[in-house]
Amino acid sequence: MQLRLDDEQSQVAFGECLGRALAGQGHVHLTGELGAGKTTLSRGILRAYGHRGAVKSPTYTLLEPYELDGVRVHHFDLYRLGDPEELEFIGGRDLLGEDALCMIEWPERGQGWLPAPDLEVLLRLAGSGREATLVARSDHGRAVLERLAAMPAVADWNINREGGVAR
Repeated sequence: MQLRLDDEQSQVAFGECLGRALAGQGHVHLTGELGAGKTTLSRGILRAYGHRGAVKSPTYTLLEPYELDGVRVHHFDLYRLGDPEELEFIGGRDLLGEDALCMIEWPERGQGWLPAPDLEVLLRLAGSGREATLVARSDHGRAVLERLAAMPAVADWNINREGGVAR
């Protein structure tokens, strides 16, 4: 699935749709260059579960946990990770194994240590907006994409095969 998100507001709104489709569980790998909108998308995902405060990237702490409406969300940012083994020191194996939604920015820094994702989201700069490519890597990921495709709001962002926006 490929989407065009014209501004920050549409990134957050799409993140909220994605959060609902995830149903509070799974591993989502968020990739893209610095400034591509990984944390902005995470803010939208968290809004799906009732979070209305600021969402900061956990670049220095590696992890920001949230408990929202009975849903546990672990927001990881591995940008400053020196070695994937460092995740062991923060209890990463337990956190990633819990029945929780795990959003992982810069997952390539944890390669070989992280579990396989249910969903990969690649964000790219596209003018003043962003382009998001979503790829399912599990049955849960495929179900998430099916739920997303069924949401009327998502059709406004969907890019068809010819590169135009499907309306």
